[in-house]
Parts: sequence; C-alpha cells; structure tokens
Amino acid sequence: MQSKPTKHYGKWRIRWVDQHGQRRSEVFADRKDADFALRRLTVEAEEAERGLRRLAPVERTFDALAKEWTTTRAARKRSLKSDQSFLKVHLLPTFAGLKLSEIGPREVERFKAARTALHPNTVNHHLSLLISMLRHAHDIGWLATLPKITKYSIPSASVSFRYLRTTEEVRRFLSAAREHGEQLFAFYATAVFTGMRAGELAGLRWDDVDFTRGLVTVQRSYDGPTKNGEARHVPILEALAPILREWKIACPPAPEPGAARLVFPTATGTMRQKSDRLFQETLQRVVLSAGFRKRYIGQHSLRHTFASHWMMQGGDIFRLQRVLGHKTPKMTQRYAHLAPEAFIADRARLNELLPEPGNVVPIAARKPELPQVEADVAKAVAG
Repeated sequence: MQSKPTKHYGKWRIRWVDQHGQRRSEVFADRKDADFALRRLTVEAEEAERGLRRLAPVERTFDALAKEWTTTRAARKRSLKSDQSFLKVHLLPTFAGLKLSEIGPREVERFKAARTALHPNTVNHHLSLLISMLRHAHDIGWLATLPKITKYSIPSASVSFRYLRTTEEVRRFLSAAREHGEQLFAFYATAVFTGMRAGELAGLRWDDVDFTRGLVTVQRSYDGPTKNGEARHVPILEALAPILREWKIACPPAPEPGAARLVFPTATGTMRQKSDRLFQETLQRVVLSAGFRKRYIGQHSLRHTFASHWMMQGGDIFRLQRVLGHKTPKMTQRYAHLAPEAFIADRARLNELLPEPGNVVPIAARKPELPQVEADVAKAVAG
C-alpha cells in the first residue's frame, strides 16, 4: 500500500491494492482529499484481511449478468424465450455497459419513461425480470446492495382479460364444440370446468383423474413441471364428471404398451405440443361457429372463464386460489370484482348486536331548565 499521495501532472495520485488483490489508482485535485481517500482505503484493506469487513463485489456489467442469467437460471425456466426476448428488446438496449452498482432508481425511472407507449403491466413484466436478475447477482456475490425498484401499481380489478362473460355465452361455445367432435367437446369443457392451463391439459394422464374422490391431480405441464413447480388438486365438478367418463371410453390408447395414457392425446396417442392446432386454429373455428367474432377468446380465456364464473356463482376466492395454483392471492384477486353479490349474505351478520325492538333503551338527553342552572351557579359562587 502506498504511504502517501504523489504528484501527478499538477494533481495528486494514490495507489493501492484493493480487497481482491488488484492494483488500483485514482487521481485527486486536492491533497487533503487524496490523503483522506488513501487512509480510508488502507483501513478497508486491513479490515478485509482480518475478516472484519465483507469483501466488496468485483464490479460486473449488466451484459455479464445477462449472459450469466441466460446460461444458468433462465435455462431452467419455462419462460426462457420470453426472458431472452425481454433482454434483447428492452433491458440490454437500456442497461448494457452499465456496472451493476450503477443501476438504481434513476436509471429504472428513465427506462419506464422511455416506454410510456407500452401498457404498465407489460413494463412491469420487464421490471420483474430485472429485479430477479439483480437479486441473482446479489446472491452470487456480484452486487453488494439491491437497488429499490418500483413497479407500476395496477389495481387488480383494472387488469383486463377475455373470457366468456355469461352463462349463455358458455353454453353457445360448448354446444359449438360438441358439434366439432367428442374430443373437442371434452377438451374445451375440461378447460372451462377446471381452469387448467393448456400445458396442464396436454400433460394430463388418466392416472391423474380420480373419479372416486372427484379430483384431478395437476402435476405437469406438457412433459415438464407446472408453472409454479408444484402439484395441486382440482375438483371434478358435477357438470364435468359425465363428460370425462364418456370420453375415457372413446379416448385413444397409449402409443405403446406400458406408456402413460394421456387424456387428450393426438390421433396417434402422443402428447400435444404448444403449437398444436387444438389450442389455436381449431379453437377459433369453434369460436366462429358459436357466433362470436374471430379471436373473441383464446385458449387461456377458458381459464379466465372458469375463475370468473366461479366468483360470479359465489365461490370462495381462497379456494379458487388453490384450484388455479396461484402462490399468492394477488393474482386471484383480479376476479374478486366479478362477485358484486358476494356480501348479500353478510348484510345481517351483526344483527344480533342490536337490542330487541321492545327492549330498546332510549337515551335521555334532557337539559336542565334555565332557572335551575342559574341557581346552581349562584350556589357554587356563594360557596
């Protein structure tokens, strides 16, 4: 470690070895500032050497973090392609070249200001990825302190989504699906009456369907884990049970002996993939034949339909959370506004606190007559 600052082209330079053993130097205009910085750095190095100070992270750039993220964490995620797209189009053009320690509230607000044309919920998705990446950087020792990043506040009831809004619309849709074949009817009816995601329906096996207990065990999406990585149980509603029983009889067998028998396989008994026509073109044919405009709903809209009608029929929102597989009530809360009659049964809940009509005790609010008041005052003065 250098003992004192040295002159350097009219200024003062200090040299030191940092906590990671790297030789560093810095130039100051004022000798006092150089002396102070050198003393501080000397103390920090000694504390780190004695184990009294946590080593400062090696400065890394956001570019390095993006590479680390896509090759480790994101590589194990179902949303790898989404992460790569968000990085390429939004995050890297803004934060590339910046050191991780330089990313703070001001830089994030600039990022948000440059995307006013996007829906706030879309920007929140980008910020969620940024937050997750910075938290990962902190976990692996690349970032000493996590910056405070504020996302847009979006009321749950304002989040828009498409769904079949009335009982009549649901019946029209399912009637049209029945006309397109038994499997399509069973598939779309299962989506409407369970709220399962497309991948969960594609990966569903008959071993997961327990008619005796009236439960479907959702434990995979396509051939991988569910979205939140956990299995859950979904009730087989009375409206759905006979539909599934009939479909099980007509369902194609497994592709080979010993293989799992899927509930909604392809014609050859194999699993449907994300690009399957059943989720897209075929669904839109059913939508049109039911008298709706094109793309009135999509496959995920059937999940929204289930949740919305669950609430409109007076279903419990916390049970709905478990059925849908949401880890927190926040996502489920978007459906709460669809149950305006939810409090009707609660209107009389505290009636017993009121006294019986015949036993009402009137509250006397009598005022003493003015002469009596004057007499009391005179008596008090005389005393």
